[in-house]
Amino acid sequence: MQPIIRAEHLGKVYRSGKVEVPALRDVSFSIEPGEFVSVVGPSGSGKSTLFYLLGGLTRASSGKIVIAGIDFASLDDAERTKMRKSKIGFIFQKFNLLPTLSGRANIEIAYDISGRSDPLDPAYLADLTDMLGISGRLDHRPSELSGGEQQRVAIARALVTHPAIVLADEPTGNLDTKNSDAVLEMLRRSNREFKQTVLMITHNPEAAAIADRILHMRDGEITGIEAGTGRVAAHTW
Repeated sequence: MQPIIRAEHLGKVYRSGKVEVPALRDVSFSIEPGEFVSVVGPSGSGKSTLFYLLGGLTRASSGKIVIAGIDFASLDDAERTKMRKSKIGFIFQKFNLLPTLSGRANIEIAYDISGRSDPLDPAYLADLTDMLGISGRLDHRPSELSGGEQQRVAIARALVTHPAIVLADEPTGNLDTKNSDAVLEMLRRSNREFKQTVLMITHNPEAAAIADRILHMRDGEITGIEAGTGRVAAHTW
C-alpha cells in the first residue's frame, strides 16, 4: 500500500537578515492511509513547522513531501491551494471560527469553498454533528459556545469535506482536561469511523498516546518512534 504522506529528508531554514535558524533537519517518515499518528515534542522542536509543511502552508528549504502520490514541490500556488481544499482538513489550536457566523454556517462555508461539485448531504452533516455532540448548538455563534464546543465545531468543519487527511495542531491546547479528553475521543472516533488519516501535533505525551504511532521530535529532528495506546487516558472527576 502506498503511504498517503511521505516526507523525505525535509529541511526548513528560517532567515532573519544574515542569520539562519534551522527549524527542521533531515526529517523522513511515512504514514499509511487510515493511520493516526501523533508528533510530540517541546516548544521549538520543529513540530509546528512540520505541520505547516505537510499542509502546504509553507515550502520546505530542502527535501520532498508527497501527499496522496503527489509531490508538493511540483505544484504551483494555485495547485497547492486546490490540493489543500480537496485532500486536507485542518484543526487549529485557536479554533479560527468566523465570529459573525453560527456554528452551522462555519461548517457549511468550509464545504462551500472546498470546490466540491456535489451539495452537502444534510444526513451526513447531521451524523457528523451528532457524533460530536453539537447538533443542538449549531445555531449559536462562537461567542455563545464553550471552548470545547468551539473546538468540536472546528473538528466538524475539518471533517465535513470528507478529507483523506486531517492535520490537527495542538487541538487541545486551549482546553481543560475534561474537554481535552472529549476532543481526543472525537478525533480517535472520527479516524476509525470515517477512515481519515490523522496527524496530530502536540506537546502533551498523554494526548499523543491515543495515536497508533508517536513520533518524538527535538531540535528539528525525529528522535524516536513508538507505538501508541490507541485510546484516550481515563481520568477521575
